[in-house]
Amino acid sequence: MDKFFSQMTEIFATPKYLGEFLDGIWETAYSTVVSTAVAFLLGLVLAVLLVVGDKDGVRPLPTPIMKTLNIVINILRSVPFLILMLFVLPLSKLLVGTRIGTVASIPPLIVAAAPFIARLVETSLRETDRGVIEAAQAMGCSPFQIVWKVMLPECRPALISCFTTAFITILGYGAMAGAIGGGGLGKTAINYGYNKYNYAVMLVATVLIVILVQIAQSIGGYLAKRADKRLR
Repeated sequence: MDKFFSQMTEIFATPKYLGEFLDGIWETAYSTVVSTAVAFLLGLVLAVLLVVGDKDGVRPLPTPIMKTLNIVINILRSVPFLILMLFVLPLSKLLVGTRIGTVASIPPLIVAAAPFIARLVETSLRETDRGVIEAAQAMGCSPFQIVWKVMLPECRPALISCFTTAFITILGYGAMAGAIGGGGLGKTAINYGYNKYNYAVMLVATVLIVILVQIAQSIGGYLAKRADKRLR
């Protein structure tokens, strides 16, 4: 116990540790925001294709295409993140020139999160009132107009909640990425905490991650309530 308190005191008294934590917060926030934004856009596109291209959708697509799309999404969702990251790291090398660091972790985070987001958004889009969609079709709206002006606005609160869930999930993925060369607070916890038996560093890094999650959840919940027409 005395060793733990001495480690904790050292953390707040040593500029090196404070710098590591500040860098870790910035790297974690940067990689999470970028990955979530790109993954959400990809997931949104995939979700729209799954809903619109369904046999009962507003623009049915050929069955082989829909089956292939569903299989690919299910496979990517089934692979554990750390294993998937190892497979995708060559893509990071191709895109950003390195397999190690914060930027290198972004492509694997996107590939891992996009299928997960697609299923979340798909569920939200399928909850759109069928009567509203039929009314839009009766007025001659195109499939694009139905998606853009009817389905997405109707699902806005759910989409914000999906984005929040995706952000928190990717934040957790990013922390795990520190175990295999990723940056951020996960790297700090592994390199300066676990590898050096400094449990105070691991505790502080964990608390900082929890704080980031709580901030994201609070902001997401607030925006979702503001966008919900039923609460006005």
